[in-house]
Amino acid sequence: MKNSKYLAFDIGAESGRAILGYLEDGKISLKEIHRFPNGFMQILDNYHWNVFRLYEAMVESLEICVQRENVIPDAIGIDTWGVDFALLAGDGSILGVPYAYRDPRTDSAMEEFFKIISRDRVYELTGIQFLQFNTLFQLYASKRDKSSWLESASDLLFIPDLFNYLLSGEKKSEFTYATTSQLYNPVKAGWEPELFDALGISMDLMQDIVAPGTVIGALTDQLSRRTGMGKVPVCAVSLHDTGSAIAAVPAKGKNWAYISSGTWSLMGIETKSPLISEKTLKYNLTNEGGVEYTFRVLKNIMGMWPIQQCRKAWSAENYEYADLVDMGKAAKPFLSIIDPDAHVFLNPDDMPAAIAGFCKETGQQIPGTHGEFVRVVLESLALKYRYTFDQLNEVADDKIEKIYIIGGGIKNSLLCQFTANATGVPVIAALAEGTAVGNLMVQAMAMGEVTSLQEIREVVGNSFEPKTYEPEETDLWESAYQRYLKIIMK
Repeated sequence: MKNSKYLAFDIGAESGRAILGYLEDGKISLKEIHRFPNGFMQILDNYHWNVFRLYEAMVESLEICVQRENVIPDAIGIDTWGVDFALLAGDGSILGVPYAYRDPRTDSAMEEFFKIISRDRVYELTGIQFLQFNTLFQLYASKRDKSSWLESASDLLFIPDLFNYLLSGEKKSEFTYATTSQLYNPVKAGWEPELFDALGISMDLMQDIVAPGTVIGALTDQLSRRTGMGKVPVCAVSLHDTGSAIAAVPAKGKNWAYISSGTWSLMGIETKSPLISEKTLKYNLTNEGGVEYTFRVLKNIMGMWPIQQCRKAWSAENYEYADLVDMGKAAKPFLSIIDPDAHVFLNPDDMPAAIAGFCKETGQQIPGTHGEFVRVVLESLALKYRYTFDQLNEVADDKIEKIYIIGGGIKNSLLCQFTANATGVPVIAALAEGTAVGNLMVQAMAMGEVTSLQEIREVVGNSFEPKTYEPEETDLWESAYQRYLKIIMK
């Protein structure tokens, strides 16, 4: 294994980062060279992503890499959140400003679409969890509303595909991201014509799908000159951030589950083929693609979003996340329980008010302090993990004996401990930068420096020291879980 340098762009809902990865002697080390803000913006009654600002921040990062760090990387890779997309005109220009997945135009889209093609049939074709913001329902809403952007479009590019196109000039879609759209048939291994027929949209809009670990092009001549970087290869990594994160889980065997913990929590197991059955439909489990054409059988859970939005509502206090954890630790346990995935928490104007409203409607005590709000959210999130854990155990071939947590959520020691308590199995906080590490290591795969997913995980295991949380107070948490079940079943 030679000594190499790779540049990862890891862009989430709150911020984006440019991270250099140094692969030396079978280990990888990281250096963040630039961080830039993200967040959806409201234009009139809709929410959008400012992809133009993000692109400029990425170009600035390339310049920083060359001019300040004196590094020309061996390759570049990008990952982002899932489902969202941009539309391009025939001349390659971007039509409008891409919608953000929390935009309300899809509030009734699922139910309306199921009048055209049934819910069961959509799941049979895709194996994807039903979420109102999936690309399928966003496209339906655009078609229903007679979007002039859609009517004029020649190409659809998912958000990271768009950035790869802006960097390299190449239009491709990548497997792991394509599967998040609910437009991809994992059994047929391609876009599903029946869904496009139901939408009344031509499949010509879509791009050829490439595997994670594919070199799709190189920096354009214009960017090569502007940044001084030259014709650096641009790789299709696992463009969906969770796919990159799971590639970096330093696990062996089959008896493990994972939680990719950030704005969203994605909890699941890894399989060799999709699991599409009456039971996975009942549990609304999704089958998203992974590196080496594995599948991530998982559920999207409203992760740290309520905490992030509470912090925003309390901005006058200037809380750091560590402050919130400390306040939650000191607060009264099991004051109230919420369902983190209730629709009222998707995008409320005031998150603490939404939490208080949920507690009032379910006959529970309303939190009185900021610490109590935090603890209610974190306990409820851990109980949702337990709920999902039980479902995954029912469909898994092997009993789940441990959970790996990766992503920024591992910094929340209280949530990690709560998760072990709620599920009754050890929780291994593997690495905070799992998404970036997976991105970087799949670049190394594209460049031939590592040859398999197993080798990626061996390198990660050699590079980072995990922390294990053992279950505590399991009887108390079992009692709380029974309360949780009664609340979510109301």
